[in-house]
Amino acid sequence: MLDGHISEPAWQAIEPLPVVMYSPHFGDPPSEQTEIFLGYDDDYLYIAGRLYVSDSSNMVTASRKRDATGIANDWFGIIIDSFNDKENGLAFFTTPAGLRWDAAIQNDAEGDNPMNLSWNTFWDVKVRTSNQGWFVEMRIPFSSLHFQDVNGHVVMGITVWRWIEHKNEQIVFPAISPKYGSWGPWKPSQMQEIVLEGVHSRRPLYFSPYFLSGIGRCHALDPVLQTFVLDKTIKHDIGLNLKFGLSSSMTIDLTANTDFAQVEADDQQINLTRFSLFFPEKRLFFQERASTFDFSFDENNRLFYTRHIGIYGNQQVPIIAGGRLVGRTGKWDIGLLNMQTAAMEGQPAENFSVVRLRRQIMNENSYVGTMLTNRMESDRHYRTALGVDGIFRIINDDYLTLRWAQTINNRSSTPFTAQYANRFYANWERRTQTGPGYRLSFSRAGAGYDPAMGFELRHDYSKVAGQLQYGWLPGKQSSVYYHLWYVNGFRVTNNSNGQLQSDQFGIGRQVQTKSGLLADIAANRYDESIDFGFSLADNVHIPAADYTFYGIEALLSTPTNKPFSVSSYVYSGSFYDGYQTTLQLTPQWRATSDIIFSASYQYSHLHFPDRNQRMKAHILRLRGLATFSLAFSVLAFVQYSNADNEIITNFRIRYNPREGTDLYLVYDEGINTERFRHTPVLPYFNDRTFLLKYVYTLRMK
Repeated sequence: MLDGHISEPAWQAIEPLPVVMYSPHFGDPPSEQTEIFLGYDDDYLYIAGRLYVSDSSNMVTASRKRDATGIANDWFGIIIDSFNDKENGLAFFTTPAGLRWDAAIQNDAEGDNPMNLSWNTFWDVKVRTSNQGWFVEMRIPFSSLHFQDVNGHVVMGITVWRWIEHKNEQIVFPAISPKYGSWGPWKPSQMQEIVLEGVHSRRPLYFSPYFLSGIGRCHALDPVLQTFVLDKTIKHDIGLNLKFGLSSSMTIDLTANTDFAQVEADDQQINLTRFSLFFPEKRLFFQERASTFDFSFDENNRLFYTRHIGIYGNQQVPIIAGGRLVGRTGKWDIGLLNMQTAAMEGQPAENFSVVRLRRQIMNENSYVGTMLTNRMESDRHYRTALGVDGIFRIINDDYLTLRWAQTINNRSSTPFTAQYANRFYANWERRTQTGPGYRLSFSRAGAGYDPAMGFELRHDYSKVAGQLQYGWLPGKQSSVYYHLWYVNGFRVTNNSNGQLQSDQFGIGRQVQTKSGLLADIAANRYDESIDFGFSLADNVHIPAADYTFYGIEALLSTPTNKPFSVSSYVYSGSFYDGYQTTLQLTPQWRATSDIIFSASYQYSHLHFPDRNQRMKAHILRLRGLATFSLAFSVLAFVQYSNADNEIITNFRIRYNPREGTDLYLVYDEGINTERFRHTPVLPYFNDRTFLLKYVYTLRMK
């Protein structure tokens, strides 16, 4: 019985895992008694923990919301490399409140965004607390993991760990080296292999219909009457998502009349560059083994960017239907996707197709693969991209990444093999945070390279970038946990004439204390060559010229094990032919164990005295989260931007009695704060939407 008591005879017969302290003193015994057990039967993997606390008043429990992130808690959980591919993992964690938190890990927990927090699946957990500590039982269906079995013989990788918030202490199995830093316990390549016998594939069918009803009001400018007209709409809709397993390792997702009403609003951003902003994918349909479709270059550039599907500008585009197959067979990762969107004003109906193949070679940490994307409009205009890539573990912690892509447009005369329309990326790095480390990369994109389903910051350029660093752990006697010195930089040039676009060189230092304080400070030099002037605001323009400027940036985060914590960032220095000061503060307050308030304030002041131009940009975000039970939560989110002169509100009530069954009440509103800046006068609000959405998932084995 799953009850958190861990008293059944089956548990008594299992030896606890040999855990050790990961931080702050690697290799020491845990400061609090910790007993972790692992077991399985025909249908489930079970994880249990007896997590004792010498003073139970020190247990930190901040929320009961499903997938609560960025919140201080005591944690316990497991990360599973179910395919034992040494690159991808699935994480399942809980807290003394019994919340469920899950995520997918990709690229061996390397890079800027190795964790997919939007991934969810079916599993159960029960937690019991007492004056001795807290006690956990988890039950994860094998149908939620996906794996490869050979006559019931299954090999997986696991890491299990506990986080004691008030001590800033992490306890882990196996004894992973601290040289990988805070991401070390997340790395599939460092997991302990386990063997399961008599475990066979399950092919469940998940049938998820949804019903949506809502009222929308939107003001639109009538070009003839030169006035704003209120458009009222009432929406009733139904749709369907279907998930089933072709095998224990291959999954198909089908969708009809897809809707994404439950997605939270994107954070507004201040753009002080000449490039497009990048927003991460939050929609659940695209989350299942999303790492299979990863084909990334430098920065956020990538061959496939899912937000091109169903989003045009700031508007949702109706998705008629779509399908997605992902999984692994032998040493091959396979991903197929096809989605059809409807036509809307200013945008034709389109079909999006992706084929992705990857294969493990040489050793367990090396892969080669290919990707094909095609975006076709209803008039048969298509734009196709083909890519080939590889990740190679050369020796120890040294990795080489190579990626090449080519694009073709049937309305262009450029031949498919033309260098003019291709993309190349190479990166050599040592993946360690202690001792010497380095990274060197080269990236090139031709002038005709046009990934219609991808994301690109620049065009027709070549870039060389690198970083040298040295980090160390000072030991038990020091109050500092980790030191790091680093030097980094990059240089970007035009392919056509070799002239400079941008370069940067900087030196910095990072320090993390054992109490949880993090500080990072860097000094940088920047060079920018602007061929065409661009605007940062209506009254601020950067003329075409060559610029050199300097700045200092600093990050400071206080420990999160207190009810109040804050993260701060500041930049000060010259900026093109003027000056810039940017300040960002992100405080968080745990008012009670079920009520949390957080905010983010970003202020940027730009001043160009020679041109008498000035810009003061403010973005304020306020969030309030209340959890009345494990199933019921209320989230309020308000954003203000003086650049847009708009307040955006997002209010969401969620009732989630079990995984796959959700009731959402969502209210969104966009309010104009400077109505008289425009002729005719702007309305009080741009749009208001109230939506009710119900999703029910029927699971059939």
